[in-house]
Amino acid sequence: MMSVTSQSLDFGGKKLVACGCSSNTSFERYKVRNYAKVKSKGWSRGHGARKLVYGKRGTTQCRLSAMKTAEPAVQCGTQDMLNLKYSRGPISPTKLFEVVADDLQTLNKNLQSIVGAENPVLMSAAEQIFGAGGKRTRPAMVFLVARATAELVGLKELTIEHRRLAEIIEMIHTASLIHDDVLDESNLRRGKETVHQLYGTRVAVLAGDYMFAQSSWYLANLENLEVIKLISQVIKDFASGEIKQASGLFDCDLPLEEYLIKSYYKTASLIAASTKGAAIFSGVDSSITEKIYEYGKNFGLSFQVVDDILDFTQSAEQLGKPAGSDLAKGNLTAPVIFALEKEPRLRDIIESEFTDAGSLDEAIELVKSCGGIERAQELAKEKADLAIQNLQCLPQSKFRVALEDMVTYNLQRID
Repeated sequence: MMSVTSQSLDFGGKKLVACGCSSNTSFERYKVRNYAKVKSKGWSRGHGARKLVYGKRGTTQCRLSAMKTAEPAVQCGTQDMLNLKYSRGPISPTKLFEVVADDLQTLNKNLQSIVGAENPVLMSAAEQIFGAGGKRTRPAMVFLVARATAELVGLKELTIEHRRLAEIIEMIHTASLIHDDVLDESNLRRGKETVHQLYGTRVAVLAGDYMFAQSSWYLANLENLEVIKLISQVIKDFASGEIKQASGLFDCDLPLEEYLIKSYYKTASLIAASTKGAAIFSGVDSSITEKIYEYGKNFGLSFQVVDDILDFTQSAEQLGKPAGSDLAKGNLTAPVIFALEKEPRLRDIIESEFTDAGSLDEAIELVKSCGGIERAQELAKEKADLAIQNLQCLPQSKFRVALEDMVTYNLQRID
């Protein structure tokens, strides 16, 4: 019997559920229906002490109905939604992971040795991307969840499994970036030349494959079947996300729910699995691990929407890649999907695949002028609200505050 949380991916009835359960049942077997829509009421910020105001936003009921089996529907419980308002100044990215700084320092020392020093080319490729200025967000989340949940069961220190999980997660993320850059033909990653630009496509693909394989080997040695299934599903999700993206290029009829499914596969799946895996290794109750999974999923979706907004609002220097690069390649994200609802001219430009001079710049301006950015911001805030709500299962601590700050900082990137 698989356990199901009351939060589902709000994908308008598409065949996907990401409940974070321990079942290995395929996501495509299920259809999710949501009977209440969550609308963000905005975030206010000022100066002074941190203040969370909780208010009822409505009652949510979801139903999980099997598409290919005769199993009865599972009725989920009801929950109060949070209307979150923040009253505090900007969060410094340098202080965001301060409470797990020692853990991250240890991780950085181990990353290169865990890749495998016997192959200089692969080591050099790994060094290129490990040293490209990443904030180690995903392993930091592993450490934060590990320490926040450890307090629930009286663990005084992180386990070896916690630390190895963080290393595995960063390796999987790095491998996915190497492959993404090959598929997207990107020459820059965080302002530096990509692996395939430096070493060629063949070496880049092999380097990514090797890191996926190496991470899988270390994952198997953790000897926890639940975590092995959880993280293995992520690698499958990466491929599913890329296939979905490739099959929907320049498709102006792409529904928002399909965009969210793709975003789950490409971004949120790894974050959700990372956080849940950390909670599992702490030994907390399954009801807590499911909530932590939901936190990671909703944060991951919010994170991806924010990234897609920044593709329109930041300069090439800030992005470390050309502005509007996703749109130029036909990858339609939330701002574009919303803008297409109001501007027929945008459809014509996209379907022409930007063959006319200046058409890409015109499309970018239409996305901005038609409210696409603002509506995408509301979507990011909605998912952020849900992520904060999911953390209510944890006791108050500096680690929980840091997890909440990550959600807030993500939104502050688009303020």
